[in-house]
Amino acid sequence: MAERSLRGSRLGALSMETDENVVPSERQITTYLCPQGHKIELPFSIEAEIPHVWECRCGEEAKLQGGGPEPEAKPVKHVRTHWDMLLERRSIPELEELLEERLTLLRASRGEKPGKKKSA
Repeated sequence: MAERSLRGSRLGALSMETDENVVPSERQITTYLCPQGHKIELPFSIEAEIPHVWECRCGEEAKLQGGGPEPEAKPVKHVRTHWDMLLERRSIPELEELLEERLTLLRASRGEKPGKKKSA
């Protein structure tokens, strides 16, 4: 029943919002200079925080012209790998013991004799 009542109503096809009484924010043109010599001009709102760098179409970082001093670089966090996290939980002797246990189980499942070790 609901499908029949909505058929042909153009629901969602028209927006009820209009641009009446909407005043756009004032704009300022900012210029970025790329190391490759490209010049990028972008409009930003007067109220917006202007970024000091912008990615150029060539992939380089373009810097804001007349942007003043460089912002302080954020400290880079050390990337923790799986190995780092493992070492936080276990010591090297513990890991060697666990490895030997797992290798013994693996060799037993393959039918190898427990005392026999393969050389590298």
